[in-house]
Order: sequence, then C-alpha cells, then structure tokens
Amino acid sequence: MALTVAQAMTLPGMRMRLLAGRAGLSRVVRWAHVSELADPVPWLRGGELVMTIGLGLPGDPAGRQAYVERLSGAGCAGLAFALGEAVTAVPEEVLAAADLQGLPVLEILTPFIAVTEAVARWHADERVRGERRVVAAQEAMARAALLSGTSGILRALAEHTGGESLLLDPQGNPRAATPAGERPWHARALEMAEGAARLSAGVLDDGIQAVQVQSLGFSGPPTGWLAVCTGSPLEWHARMLANQAACLLAMELLGVRAGRAKAHAQRGALLAAVLDGGLSPRQLGELCPVAAPPYEVVVTAAPVPPEAAIEALEEVAADAEELALVCARPEGTVFLLPERMPWWGTELCARLGVPGGGCRALGLDELPSAVRHAATLAARGDGYLHVDDLEASALLRDAFVPAAAHRFAAAALRPLREYEARHGGDLVDSLRAYLEAGSNLETAARRLGVHRNTLRRRLAVAERVSGRPLTDPGHRLQLWLALSLGDLVPPG
Repeated sequence: MALTVAQAMTLPGMRMRLLAGRAGLSRVVRWAHVSELADPVPWLRGGELVMTIGLGLPGDPAGRQAYVERLSGAGCAGLAFALGEAVTAVPEEVLAAADLQGLPVLEILTPFIAVTEAVARWHADERVRGERRVVAAQEAMARAALLSGTSGILRALAEHTGGESLLLDPQGNPRAATPAGERPWHARALEMAEGAARLSAGVLDDGIQAVQVQSLGFSGPPTGWLAVCTGSPLEWHARMLANQAACLLAMELLGVRAGRAKAHAQRGALLAAVLDGGLSPRQLGELCPVAAPPYEVVVTAAPVPPEAAIEALEEVAADAEELALVCARPEGTVFLLPERMPWWGTELCARLGVPGGGCRALGLDELPSAVRHAATLAARGDGYLHVDDLEASALLRDAFVPAAAHRFAAAALRPLREYEARHGGDLVDSLRAYLEAGSNLETAARRLGVHRNTLRRRLAVAERVSGRPLTDPGHRLQLWLALSLGDLVPPG
C-alpha cells in the first residue's frame, strides 16, 4: 500500500490545505523534504513532498512556471508552502502551472519537521503492516499447499498479491492458472521464461502491469516457471510472496516427481515380470492402468538411468506419461507407449542421446516378441529404427495372418512337444540349435553345452517322432519356420 498526497494531508497532527493540482492527489509520497533552492531537482529522487517558505522561487513569472514544471517532471509528489515568512501568498503562475501539470500545491500550517516525522512514521508502520501481511500470506500459502497442492498455492498467491498467477512447465506450456483460462499477459510471461537463464527471476513493468517470472527448482534445469501479474509498481511484499510461492511449488513438484518415479518403478517391475514370464499379460492389465492397443514398444541400445528415462518420458510424451510403462532390461530400457505417428521413439531416443529400436504390438501378449525385435534394431546403433520403417520386415509380417501362423507353428511342432511332455529330451531346443548352426553338429552341441553324441541321439528321435528325415529340405524349412516364426516375423 502506498501513501498518497491525499492520505498525507489526513495524517494525525497534519494541517494542510489544497491550493491547486487536485488531479495529482493520488501521487505517491515517498518522503517529505525541505528545499529552498532555485532548482532542487538535481538533489531529488522522485516521490518527495517538497516543503518550502518560498525563498527559492524565481522572481519572474516564466521562471516560476518552469520551477513547477521541473518538479513535476522529476516525479515529485507535491509542493507545500509555509506562508508568511518569505511569501504571503502562492503566486498565480505557480497555481496555474500546478493545475496544468497535475502537481498538488498545498498550504502547510504544520512545522516541517512534524511533516517529515509523520511521513517517516507512516512508512515505518506500513513496513510492519506489510511484514504482518506477508507472514499471514505465507501461512495461508503453506496451508493451501497442504490442502490443495499446486492449485491452492496459486490461488493464495493471487489473493494476497491482488493479482493473477500462472504455472508453466519446463517447456513453457501452461499447467495451471488463477483465474483459470488464458489471459493477455500470459504471452509476455512465456516470452520472459523462454529468454531467461536456467535458474533466474525477472520483472517486466510497463507502468500499468508488473509481470514477474521466476524459475522453479533448487539445482539443475528448472522444473517449471512461476509468473505473477500485479499492478504497477511492483510492491516489495509481492516479490517476497512470489519467492515463497516458488519455493513451495518447487517442493510440490519435487514431491510429485518423486511420487511419479515410485509409481513408474512399481509399474516397471510388473512389465519386467511379464517379459520374464512370471506374470501374464492379462494380469498386467488387471494390476495397473495400461493404454488401449495398439502399442509402440521402444527399446534403447543400452539401459539409461531411471531418472533420465522418466524425465525424458515426461518431456516427450506428457499426454501419455500416466499410461506409459518403463523398465530397465539387460538389452536396454523398455518403453511401452500408446501408438502414434510420428513415432514416440524418435523423440525419446533423441532426448536421451542413445540409439533405439521400435516395434508395434497389437496387444499385451505380443510384448515379449516386440521387445526382441525392437532390441535387435536398437543394437544396430543407427538413431531410432522402427520395424514398420524397414520394408522387408513389414512386408513379411503383412504376408502372414497371425492366427493362421500360430496354428501352423503349433501343428508343425506338436509331435515334438507331445514327446517332450511324456519323455523329456529337449527335442525342440536341440532341433532349433542344430538348424540355426547351419546343420553343424559340433557348433550346435557347443551352444547347447552337450556332447555331440547326445545331440545326435536327440536329432534321431526328432526324425522318428516327426516322421520325416532332417535331410528333406521341405521338412527342414517347415520346422525352421515353425521354430523361428516369432523372431522372424515382428508382431503388430
């Protein structure tokens, strides 16, 4: 709250009378100062109620008019005369110029020292009142933070500064505002945030509105920006309250981020359990919210720190962040996201600075296969590669009807799996290793960790059970397709 000329005239013990310049009664009185100089302007800072007995008034009408104009131009609050010592009446030129300039001219009947003391006492009392208001406002914001979080802090800040408040995310997007909705000054706040340093505060005062923008956070990149719009000039208590609100919001955002990190860790553990086979895809959908299919499965070329993965997810896929799943795997960090075009993975991998691969999944049951295909592409180390961007893989997948392909694989391998179920023998794994080794018995035995004679006996059993020799090219192709269909043909 500012002390105006009109209020100064009503201070206890003051006796003053307005002679001219009524339009300037709202001018702010910062100090009361005595001067008998012909030109006191070089010794003033603005906001002074200049008191004089008239010794310094120029003798000519033009000089007296210029005297008033200089005081008004210097930002003085008013001009007060004590009549009867040097002058008995205020010259007409002074009164006329004061009306034109809107500079209050007063007749003062109180000792100058009493006026100075009264103004100083008012400012001291106002400082105490302001400090009390700040303390009350800080307590109100603290209560609002506990009860309503971010929205409560913004409401309390706007209420106690008599202005409006806005919260921006690290990219400058509005997250919350009081009052709700877009306001004309929001664009100025966004420009200030975009042009500010990483951790900084700034004020833009156009004489009508004062917009202050302050970064949120205690170290590292800002976690957001707080903007406050109040009337001009910006009051000191508004600065203090904005700083208090920025601290509360920074702690609130840190708490929210910690909660999100914990939630992502829990959801990521469930995703890892599905990939390891300890949890079924159906159970994953029952235990945590998951976006509706189809999905984009992204795998980075190497594991990234969980904090960096979640931060990148918040920045790149803020709209999908609550339904996304993230987990660290030996082959890299796995992201499960709702599908969109362009691919999420392009921005994610660019933000993380690592190569990655992506694959489409039409359902949660296709996750393990999608992760394998995405990890294979990520291992190439060439930016972000998606299965659908690679023509051969996409065309091969489109050539198969998924249900029919599954039925083919099950039929081709049924005799082998039924024999394994009754007698054991690892026929399927042994046959796969043999075919992948290019029919090299020694290589396949080493990969399996068994003696070549053991592998030879298993292959003989496989030939007998399947009813056809492994030297038959058609039979070998059929078995190899059935064994490798899941790896060869991407899901989706």
